[in-house]
Amino acid sequence: MEETNHTAVVGYVLLGLHEHHGLEMVLFVLCLGIYCMTLLGNSLLMVLIMLDPRLHSPMYFFLSALSLIDICGTSSFMPLMLSNFLQTRSTISFPACALQMYLTLALGTTECLLLAAMAYDRYVAICQPLRYTELMTGQMCLQMAALSWGTGFANSLLQSILLWHLPFCGHNVINHFFCEILAVLKLACGDISLNALALMVATAILTLTPLLLICLSYVLILAAIFRVPSAAGRRKAFSTCSAHLTVVVVFYGTISFMYLKPKAKDPNVDKMITLFYGAVTPSLNPIIYSLRNGEVKAAVTALLGGGLLTRKLSHIYCCPPSLSVNMG
Repeated sequence: MEETNHTAVVGYVLLGLHEHHGLEMVLFVLCLGIYCMTLLGNSLLMVLIMLDPRLHSPMYFFLSALSLIDICGTSSFMPLMLSNFLQTRSTISFPACALQMYLTLALGTTECLLLAAMAYDRYVAICQPLRYTELMTGQMCLQMAALSWGTGFANSLLQSILLWHLPFCGHNVINHFFCEILAVLKLACGDISLNALALMVATAILTLTPLLLICLSYVLILAAIFRVPSAAGRRKAFSTCSAHLTVVVVFYGTISFMYLKPKAKDPNVDKMITLFYGAVTPSLNPIIYSLRNGEVKAAVTALLGGGLLTRKLSHIYCCPPSLSVNMG
């Protein structure tokens, strides 16, 4: 192998905020709490959806998939990052760095596509309620979820192959908390124009296109809601998609702020913003759905009261053949 090839690097140093060790101790406590909240909140949401028959609908099937993405996404980098906060020098092996970069990119892309699938589900429920059970079948749910996961992981594989074919000239210091693709790309000493083009095209197709589809869905949804004659009917209709809309605003709002804002003079500011996106955002989804969805609130109450625990788990739900529009 040539000395300039990336295989000459067997491990990487993660800078993090080691020049501010006191701040890292504060971040350790905060991130540990957030990580525990992410695991507990999303796991509880998945259990509720599995146990409560009232939550056996496509909307909650996609929500359980979203919770799984949040758990996997944070777990792909958070445990090692927490461990590194307690050390004076943070290192990661090349295979671990490659896997971490692959998973974070794949799961982030999958979440964009899954949010678009959830928006389509809400569009059908509000705008075509009589055809809801016909259009949102169990097979359709599985196909949309599989397409989201498959596309996200295929794109990440392509980006990873393009990146790891670059020469790295022995550079192994990553100015970040974890192996994020843009931070790793900065270590390359060759021509990265193809990588930049591939990332730009993938971002346009897999991030901006789902956002446009989500916006179009909600334009049609709002138009349909405004045609509902009674104020109570409008509130009831909007309540079925308000939680999802809030999650979309938080998710894309954070991404937009992270990538569209002017580059900070202090690179530590950009690292903190990325940390907020990667750690805090996944912990908010269960809270948003718990606070803004009556059916989830009822399921939590039933679970705390012990009612759900007595139900049989012999039939694990995916998507039932007969679905009704949840308006609560």
